[in-house]
Amino acid sequence: MTDSQPSREWWAQRWVDVLESFGWVRRLARARNYAREGNVLEIEFRGAKVFARVQGTAPEPYKVSLSLDPFDDEQWQYVIESMAQRAIFSAKLLAGEMPQNIEEVFTSNGLSLFPLTKFDIHSKCSCPDPANPCKHIGAVYYLLGDRFSEDPFVLFQLRGRTKEEIITALRQTRSTSTDDTPAEIDESTTQASDSHILNLQQFWQYNDQLESSLVVIAPPPSSNTVLDILGPIPLKEGSGAGGGGQAIAEYFKTLYEKVGQQAIIAAMTSNNQDS
Repeated sequence: MTDSQPSREWWAQRWVDVLESFGWVRRLARARNYAREGNVLEIEFRGAKVFARVQGTAPEPYKVSLSLDPFDDEQWQYVIESMAQRAIFSAKLLAGEMPQNIEEVFTSNGLSLFPLTKFDIHSKCSCPDPANPCKHIGAVYYLLGDRFSEDPFVLFQLRGRTKEEIITALRQTRSTSTDDTPAEIDESTTQASDSHILNLQQFWQYNDQLESSLVVIAPPPSSNTVLDILGPIPLKEGSGAGGGGQAIAEYFKTLYEKVGQQAIIAAMTSNNQDS
């Protein structure tokens, strides 16, 4: 069974798919109806925990609590640094969207954003049903999926970081890395300016001997030349070439091949003489 709601974002649907993969399909089917009928009267976040009131058959609503294992400060630091290194992640998160492959950031640091097993979810309900999840807890699961669609940072909050904390940390990390980059560039640019850039006549000159072991001479990986990349030669009518455009292209192609072969032979000969 899959829950089909066209407005549900991929990360919210992923949450539902994970829950259903734990073998709770039948229980969650009843819970989904509970959620759609508005039986979840209130849902509140207190830190990384969720508290809800769900109306059941009893006059008084049942109390439901739910949480995931939060990541510690060191784990979140690794995650934030990994996010900051990929600009698309930072851009989407700052725009309120969840990057499609966000899970890679967590798995690369030995973590999982979504629960791996049913034991990763800690939930309680005040109802007399001994099953867990009961339909009241399951209804909260589905409501959380809807909250994830509205705000992906809710999912991060269950792991111990609020939206404000993540955005602030991302901006600080990216700002620090950006501030470090110009200093390195300015230093290298200054050194280059002193030696070559200010003298344009010497810009392409390099008088030092190259290390022969670092030079590898090999034929090109394909027979294509620059003519193949540029396409047919545009000859004007009345130029006297007639239909000879193809013949001219073939001539230049042969010439390019010969020049390339001679260049490789000359380079290899020079390399053998040097060694």
